[in-house]
Amino acid sequence: MKSKKALVVGLTLVIVFLLAPICPAEPDKKADIETLRNTGEVFADIAAKVSPAVVFVSVEQEYTQRIPDMRYFDPFEEFQNDEFFQRFFGPQFRQRQRQRQQQPRERKQIRRGQGSGFIVSADGYILTNNHVVKDADKITVKMSDDKELQAKVIGTDPASDIAVIKVDANNLPAVELGDSDTLKVGEWVLAIGNPFGLSHTVTAGIVSAKGRSGLRFADSELEYQDFIQTDAAINFGNSGGPLINIDGKVVGINSAIYSQSGGYIGIGFAIPVNMAKYIYEQLVAEGKVIRGYIGIYGEDVSPEMAEMLGAKGHKGVLVDNIVKDSPAEKAQLQKGDIIIKKDGKTIDNWDNFRNEVAKIPPGQKITLTVVRDGKEKDVEVELAAREPQTASADVQDESTKKLGITVQDLTPEIAQQFGYKDEESGVIVADVQADSPLADAGIVAGTLIIEVNRQKVKDANEFWELIKKAGDSILLYVRQGEYSRYIAIKLAGE
Repeated sequence: MKSKKALVVGLTLVIVFLLAPICPAEPDKKADIETLRNTGEVFADIAAKVSPAVVFVSVEQEYTQRIPDMRYFDPFEEFQNDEFFQRFFGPQFRQRQRQRQQQPRERKQIRRGQGSGFIVSADGYILTNNHVVKDADKITVKMSDDKELQAKVIGTDPASDIAVIKVDANNLPAVELGDSDTLKVGEWVLAIGNPFGLSHTVTAGIVSAKGRSGLRFADSELEYQDFIQTDAAINFGNSGGPLINIDGKVVGINSAIYSQSGGYIGIGFAIPVNMAKYIYEQLVAEGKVIRGYIGIYGEDVSPEMAEMLGAKGHKGVLVDNIVKDSPAEKAQLQKGDIIIKKDGKTIDNWDNFRNEVAKIPPGQKITLTVVRDGKEKDVEVELAAREPQTASADVQDESTKKLGITVQDLTPEIAQQFGYKDEESGVIVADVQADSPLADAGIVAGTLIIEVNRQKVKDANEFWELIKKAGDSILLYVRQGEYSRYIAIKLAGE
């Protein structure tokens, strides 16, 4: 009997001992659940606050589809000379058949696309991506209450993939813009947009990295990169939507994803809102973006290169070449200089330097600290204006649309990228529409157009002016890689 009591007591002690650590943990578990609940409520509050200012952008572009020239089959051909046939159908029958056969085989088509945007002012200004509204003939904006409004383009900046559009309305809900410079890796962020047409979809993630650059995207004219990387889900249709911090402020414009399948795999990119701010202000005020320009060819400095050039331990930009008559030449910068600071601020790499220079107004002076022959030296440079690569909201002449291409200025950076450093002027083909006259002639993205009808092309604006004057017959002198050639283009008449 005593042994049974001892067994019961022993079991009781073991059970109490095993359960003892669990009991104090209950309050902690409740606290954790409460923390999660609070986090969820914060996300919900942000979504409720920002979503009304997020819009669904749908676009339409009219284009001409050229149908292969196939001979019209005439089932009555063998009877054309028969007297009875001619008396019954009339002598003009064969002529009408031939005219029908010779009619141009073209038809108008509508290309549709979609994306997102967000309202930044109560009077209807909206930020989105350039690639969302590029070449659009019609832009429709659907508000959070499903009301649809027509929008017009105020200005676009392909070099940063930013565009400003506007709807004719007042008292609209608008987002609050934050400070992307204070954003930290690991911070919570939310993305709101319209993936695959699913309106006002909210996703959450963290800031995975900052300052991403050197990324290549298909059919892109993007030059200035300083991306925020996030694992918040971004898909087709999210482009142009806001990336938001936990204070409910916009810190980025969702723009692109890295994917081998075309869908979300946890790597998305957003344009920092601080970059978007100064571009937005210029597009609204001037319809175009004017950037600071220094006039050098440069590259990142590797540790080995820095040591060999007497700048051991320094990051920065190695000056490969100087553009003639540029601010850099006037300031006596030299090939082989290593730029390590701008106005006392450390320069990490080429992209970092280009972004810093680009946002400084032309005419302003900056001080560059360079390492030359192993010694540091300060050089004062007065920046010039880098002309915009695209005009703003003006509709292109119909003759330019017939070409089926977009072009941009030949800058030192682009010339270096495509191996055209020995060329002084021209325009780079940024995009070619399939089935266009230039596509048929073998023109591809990256082609350098040097002349139009034997006249040298200085920049994109001059190129379009020469095209307008050329009419329907155009002779281009182009360069593709190491080879140059003439191409004759005959545009279809009206």
